[in-house]
Amino acid sequence: MTGSNETVISQFLLLGLPIPPEHQHLFYALFLAMYLTTVLGNLIIIILILLDSHLHTPMYLFLSNLSFSDLCFSSVTMPKLLQNMQTLDPSIPYTGCLTQIYFLMFFGDMESFLLMVMAYDRYVAICFPLHYTSIMSPKLCACLLLPLWMLATVNAMMHTLLLARLSFCENNVILHFFCDILALLKLACTDTYINELMILIMSGLIGIVPFLLIVMSYARIVFSILKGPSTQGIHKLFSTCGSHLSVVSLFYGTIIGLFLCPSSNNSTVKETTMAMMYTVVTPMLNPFIYSLRNRDIKGALIRVIFNKKISL
Repeated sequence: MTGSNETVISQFLLLGLPIPPEHQHLFYALFLAMYLTTVLGNLIIIILILLDSHLHTPMYLFLSNLSFSDLCFSSVTMPKLLQNMQTLDPSIPYTGCLTQIYFLMFFGDMESFLLMVMAYDRYVAICFPLHYTSIMSPKLCACLLLPLWMLATVNAMMHTLLLARLSFCENNVILHFFCDILALLKLACTDTYINELMILIMSGLIGIVPFLLIVMSYARIVFSILKGPSTQGIHKLFSTCGSHLSVVSLFYGTIIGLFLCPSSNNSTVKETTMAMMYTVVTPMLNPFIYSLRNRDIKGALIRVIFNKKISL
């Protein structure tokens, strides 16, 4: 039986960015520039890897997937945020909110999975350099990637369907700049035990397990490097894994910081800032982290531009 305090919610209000009206245009320009930088940077990485045959290796296959995931992850939240800021209308339809949650969970899971797979790739490259080509074969890469894309799809769909069965009260205000699943559960009038249980279980499997496997991979790498000359080993570690370590630290650092935030009302601004870091800032910085210290990416860019000039 439907309670008297339940109603049919057709839209939610996203009120997670407490920006004064006089600063709306400034922040709109800032977020637009950040989003365009994210799109351009990740597209350049993807196009370079597709066009340059020198980059058709497992490492750059995973990197192209990561760039695609970053591009889509940011695109789930930023266009809607920019639209709401431009129109001064913070509303989002009910179906749009569920769709946003699905794709946020999907690409968030893929980000974690891809960082895990890339850590294994670096482990094989450093610990088994002579057998790298035979171990990281195209068949193994496909066997690593395809199940992960399928697992992310199933997990995101499960949480979205569990949300769709809930009824919501008259309060439709979400204190976030996107539809956050935990914020949405607080507005539900029906029992959310199943939702919370599945979030707890799947967060452990999809969030914590990949992180632990990344730590294990680097522990094995460090153990292998310590067997050789220290100076040469440290240089090899940073030259081979520096970019990946930076991205892992940025991604998991912000998420860990977000979950360590206190659950009081005063933490709303802090939670929003941390969420902005891993949904907007991290996808924007990843292409720069991988390209600035990567000779292969720089060489591919020069070759593509040079070949384009010759063709013209």
